[in-house]
Amino acid sequence: MKPERLDKVLAAQSTWSRKDVKELIRKGRVTVNGLPEKRPDRKICWETDRVEVEGRPLVLRRHIYLMMNKPAGVVSAARDESCPTVVDLVPPPLRRQGLFPAGRLDKDTTGMVIITDDGDLSHRILSPRSHVPKVYLARLDCLLTNEMAEGFSRGIPLGEEGTTLPAELEPLDVDLALVTLREGMYHQIKRMFAFYGAGVLELHRVSMGALALDKTLAPGQCRELIPPELELLQKRETPAEASPLPPRSGIW
Repeated sequence: MKPERLDKVLAAQSTWSRKDVKELIRKGRVTVNGLPEKRPDRKICWETDRVEVEGRPLVLRRHIYLMMNKPAGVVSAARDESCPTVVDLVPPPLRRQGLFPAGRLDKDTTGMVIITDDGDLSHRILSPRSHVPKVYLARLDCLLTNEMAEGFSRGIPLGEEGTTLPAELEPLDVDLALVTLREGMYHQIKRMFAFYGAGVLELHRVSMGALALDKTLAPGQCRELIPPELELLQKRETPAEASPLPPRSGIW
């Protein structure tokens, strides 16, 4: 990879501004390969140079990819003036400039969200042409019907936005279903069930692509993805283990 300026790399790896980074470098708090470096324009290589800030090693990576178990009451946005966001929940060691959620979940919807600073990846998994499947658990305020399942398989008309792509509806209980979408219209699942007069009480995303939500993540927790998981995220099949039956208490 092409070498880049030290101050640019440090700012990209953290929440520091370029001004903050230059001040750290000026004060001798940054070392490169064990030696103090006071030139912000020093060129470094992401793959080979070892950088420490105030004695703490900095793992250099061009992009970061996080899986979060989004809780209810949090918005899928980088910033919001009135509500906490998924980015607000990212712990300080994983924060950096430019983080955003790759795709949205409604404020009251829980489950898997990918947070990254890689716009190319976000486009690949969200582009309508990609048809990357997203799987949700939906609990209704009424009984599931065969009519719903048949309608989802054909596509549901949603007014001016047209008819949805065919979706899969797999009953898990009398009022609980696994829904697989390959597009992302506004409030799509709620509107699809509303076509049959059904309300959605709880909605929880369990997978994107072939990558399932890590069951060990508590609501609000996140962790970095490893390279094999990034590959799964971009695949167009769904994981076999994507649908643990949630308890009747409503805690997913």
